[in-house]
Amino acid sequence: MSAKAHGQIRRGQVITTWGPGALIDMPDHAAVMGGLETWPGPAGKLDEVVEPRLARKLEAMTGVPFPRLYAPPAADSAKPWEAPSGVGAWRFPEWFLVQEDPNRKAKGHSSSGGRPPRGGSRRLVHRKALDERDRFRGRPVVPTVHVRACPRGHLDDLDWRAFVHATPADGSTCRRQLWLDQTGTAGDLGELVVRCECGKRRRLYEAADVSLGALGTCTGARPWLGRNANEACGHPARLLVRTASNAYFPQIVSVLSLPDPGSEVRRVVDAHWNFLEIVDDEAGLAFIKKKPDVASALDLFDDVRVLDAIAEKKAGKGADQPVKRVELEAVLSVPEGYGDDVPIDPDFHARRLPDSAWRRSNDGQPRSTYKRIACVVQLHRLREVLALVGFTRLEAIAPDIHGEYDPELESAALAMVPEWFPAVENHGEGVFVQLDTEAVHKWLKCGAVQDRLAVLQAGHDAWCKDRKSSRAFPGGPYVLLHTLSHLLLQSLAMRCGYPATSIRERVYAEDDRYGILLYTGSPDADGTLGGLVQQARRIEDHLDYARRAAALCSNDPICAQHAPETGMEGRLLLGAACHACTLVAETSCEMRNDYLDRALVVPVIGHESAAFFPALS
Repeated sequence: MSAKAHGQIRRGQVITTWGPGALIDMPDHAAVMGGLETWPGPAGKLDEVVEPRLARKLEAMTGVPFPRLYAPPAADSAKPWEAPSGVGAWRFPEWFLVQEDPNRKAKGHSSSGGRPPRGGSRRLVHRKALDERDRFRGRPVVPTVHVRACPRGHLDDLDWRAFVHATPADGSTCRRQLWLDQTGTAGDLGELVVRCECGKRRRLYEAADVSLGALGTCTGARPWLGRNANEACGHPARLLVRTASNAYFPQIVSVLSLPDPGSEVRRVVDAHWNFLEIVDDEAGLAFIKKKPDVASALDLFDDVRVLDAIAEKKAGKGADQPVKRVELEAVLSVPEGYGDDVPIDPDFHARRLPDSAWRRSNDGQPRSTYKRIACVVQLHRLREVLALVGFTRLEAIAPDIHGEYDPELESAALAMVPEWFPAVENHGEGVFVQLDTEAVHKWLKCGAVQDRLAVLQAGHDAWCKDRKSSRAFPGGPYVLLHTLSHLLLQSLAMRCGYPATSIRERVYAEDDRYGILLYTGSPDADGTLGGLVQQARRIEDHLDYARRAAALCSNDPICAQHAPETGMEGRLLLGAACHACTLVAETSCEMRNDYLDRALVVPVIGHESAAFFPALS
């Protein structure tokens, strides 16, 4: 058995963290992950992920005709006699810092008043200078931490000469040595000074102020696609720290695989789409059927059904339906049962749990508090498929509450000419909880609730004004469901056997139907052991725990009385919510821990009348 390659990562990490355009930092090198052109050719080398609904959605989003989905290469599958497979990377940045001997007086420091500053001084050297000269041999050389970027994902080195000279003319003519002086020990931008031996100097914090325009306009550089892959861009360039958390925000589309009454013929059509995509009529179908493999697969169906399936696929039927609306309809339409029957579809097996199995009673009657819960569904088997379609930097992107991305969103491309997209599939289990629609509507009419939502709306409006965003406020039901989801997730993690970071959420507020799906999954297994799905029988215990934990935060009264539109901490999208009570890992949250408020779920200090659930006695 061959040893694992250095730097090997999981397939799922290629989609979420280290996709094309992501910046990687190693002890001696730095690089940017290459575009899809640097991947092994998909035909015969990558595993195809089949999910027609997601493919149609990506076609509508990107305009790529008939896109295919392929999983990242699996390094473990390489034969011992074969060269290891993987994805490419390009060296970036191309400017380096050379550490000088602190005991030696460096050349050029006379222009700045003698010895180097107490924090140290390092030469700024371009890659070409390192390659052409031997005078830096044996000295520590590290890539620069600071680069420039824009929200569209473009990335480039800082033009250090133009920055320090403040004028393009001087920056293009002066070729004296550049230095980066650190005047303190904290490492703040205010303590970093870029200096040229000609006498010009400038503090690096000026590069962080976009209003000064110190970095100029974005060059449109896309180093992950190659050296000459620039495109036009009118955004101002902004300073970016390569290792910061805002250096890469993937744009991921996620769907659940759902049963389809007509899926048999569609599945056959999808499997042979390479041949059937040119078929427009009966004559074309008859011609394709001359291929024995295709003919044997299609003989199970009449030509009319096959042609209808081909037409539907070409028309992108279903792509205009929001992702979550289709999923909610599928979950709510499952039959009642305990899930003991043999699953017909290995990717989706769900049953509505009988009320008697999860409702506790008082004197034979259901507890009035939990009449607000309409039903509980056990998803014994589910399959989630995630596809990476682009990314941004500096500013995060997230789908709206319906699972859709803004069609006007500008994100970076994964390839010069995208023809397919990287994807992974997770198999797992989940628990779905639906709130009673009438109870939610009655709650929304309460004056205290409307007042509280007006406060949250004001915070949202301030956030949009600050970021020049047109994002719509998700509404009271979504904030209620989202907060309840986080509280239930923390309770479930204590009993189901999965850590909280392994449980994810999907919040549904579609067509006056409201629900929460908490699920887990793994790309390395065909399923899970049922630890999470069986917690559906004890959902009232989890609701009790969630209400009790949310009623009092260790940061109260500060947390409970937080006003989104005021305060210096900038928590404009949060009400009574903080890391001590409601926030969870961002890998679990679908909305990056935004739009949360305990006051809408349970009574909290100072806001006792806006809660959906009453206080526990």
